[in-house]
Amino acid sequence: MTATDTRAYRLGEFHPFTSAGRQFVYLPAGAIFELDEAAARVLGRIARGEAPEDADGVVEELYGARVIVSGEAAREPSQSAPTDFPLQTLVINLTNQCNLSCQYCYEFGEDKVATPDGKPKFMDFATARASVDFLLDQSAGRRNIHITFFGGETLMNFPLLKQVVEYANERAGAQGRVIDYSLTTNATLLTPQIIEFLSANRIGVTVSMDGPKEMHDQLRVFANGRGSYDIIEPRVRALIRGHRTRPIAARVTLTSGVTDVLKIYRHLKHDLGFHEVGFAPVTTSPNRLYAINERGMDGVLEQFQALAGEYLEYALRGELHGFSNVSDTLAELCQGVNKSHPCGAGLGLLGVGPSGDIAPCHRFVDSDTHALGHISKGVDQAKRADFLSRGHIDSKYDCHTCWARPLCAGGCHHEAYVHYGDTGHPNLHYCDWIRQWTDTCLQIYGALSVRNPGFLEQFAERKAA
Repeated sequence: MTATDTRAYRLGEFHPFTSAGRQFVYLPAGAIFELDEAAARVLGRIARGEAPEDADGVVEELYGARVIVSGEAAREPSQSAPTDFPLQTLVINLTNQCNLSCQYCYEFGEDKVATPDGKPKFMDFATARASVDFLLDQSAGRRNIHITFFGGETLMNFPLLKQVVEYANERAGAQGRVIDYSLTTNATLLTPQIIEFLSANRIGVTVSMDGPKEMHDQLRVFANGRGSYDIIEPRVRALIRGHRTRPIAARVTLTSGVTDVLKIYRHLKHDLGFHEVGFAPVTTSPNRLYAINERGMDGVLEQFQALAGEYLEYALRGELHGFSNVSDTLAELCQGVNKSHPCGAGLGLLGVGPSGDIAPCHRFVDSDTHALGHISKGVDQAKRADFLSRGHIDSKYDCHTCWARPLCAGGCHHEAYVHYGDTGHPNLHYCDWIRQWTDTCLQIYGALSVRNPGFLEQFAERKAA
């Protein structure tokens, strides 16, 4: 039976949107189609309960793409989880110690999941070396792999970082492979020597920074309550000036007192000179004083959309804007992402703590509840299977009718655990927000595909985060 046989058609599952005067549909498989007049006319007739008039095979094309369906069509299947798990990224937590005392910290704050008592505070070289060997062994078939250094505060164990880079480069080079490096830091310990090393070894750097002084110093403080802005500001400027081999990014944690997205962005991007700035709401239980309420999140979305409009203006001129929340979503749209899980945690990405415990990602490092094994013995496949099974989109029934599920897949595992006590629970408190933001990015994609398609080519090979 073909699409041209006599049958009753109905609209399939898709999200329609309009951009640059054109009509588009976004499908649950992650595909985006622009509708021409004939296709739009067919969809209009079916929506009104009328039989479509096929012209030039339009009905058959729409049927083949599942924009229209017949009979009791099944829900579009989600991406199946892989049966093997070749690593691509290993997050090495060099230390679980930090020289700041940020009140919202997911490692040390009120909502922490880590259980570090009795475990090493700093990773030693034997554990780090075993971690590198583990990555190389478990990433068979991948020529390019990635190590992210994390903490605590990563640079508190900078001597070990240097040893790891030297050892990993030697091992990977002997196998004809390449390791890419990145790290996250609060920037308090940056020195000219460290900056020179990071630049010489092309290590990507993301600085955790929450905006200008009056915002940054609200929660990003030392143990004595003193703000950290005055310490890191000159170091950040030196980093951006001295690190010339990779773009330097800022990562902002938004809290109830820090939601002026536009002011934060302009300070970090234009005053300090970061190449990219990305924002994320604080991961916390809803009753914390620094949690952002629904009205606050609505205000964040309005400002995100304002920055997204700026991003589009820049992109139409072929210029880079630097709002990474848009860039990251465009990358996934360009790749046609259809996720089985929210991210690579437990799949192509694992975290290793100072003790050698293996976790689904860096946010679960040092948590006995979420440990997936030990670097000396490898991954406990039963524990990983349980984690992945609960996190799979097919286990999240609330997500099955959501058009944004190809990108979201229910949201962050760690956010789910902190908010609901279950890593596999969908982040229902963000659903409307995510749908509106995804629609905004789809409109940017549509406008660029019509008016400057060349700009989208840069995202073709960009790794989906």
